[in-house]
Amino acid sequence: MSEASELKSAPQGAANLTIAVVHGPNLNLLGQREPDRYGTTTLTNINDGLSEFAQEAGVTLDFFQANSEGELVTHIQSISQRCDGILINPAAYTHTSVAIRDALIASTRPTVEVHLTNTYAREPFRHRSLIADIVVARIMGFGALSYELGLKGLIELLQQDDS
Repeated sequence: MSEASELKSAPQGAANLTIAVVHGPNLNLLGQREPDRYGTTTLTNINDGLSEFAQEAGVTLDFFQANSEGELVTHIQSISQRCDGILINPAAYTHTSVAIRDALIASTRPTVEVHLTNTYAREPFRHRSLIADIVVARIMGFGALSYELGLKGLIELLQQDDS
């Protein structure tokens, strides 16, 4: 089951950037699932914080969450022509999904990979990211702040490209 939100509009005179925020499997359970590892912040809390930050920056965000690899791939394909960049937490698909990797490559959009936890401090199978070599940056280990740091960096990169 997927969860997409409405686009949040940027104020008049803003940079007119649109960034897709893509959340992978089980992130809909944030706040409930393993709170000792992931904290009590919910996905709604994360999205609300990003929305506030984006509004101040004059940036439009498109939020999407899915537990299915196919839904994530389809969304990346469909949003890529309407966005300037992608902020993604592929979650468990980080380590396994060639399909998400290929969709991100096909999008040709600058992408930042984020994770709530430091994947290198976890199980060995989580140390490998199939998208690490195709993203412009990876931010992890700061909990929900990883998303804001990733968004800030992506906005700055996109604004540099526009100048």
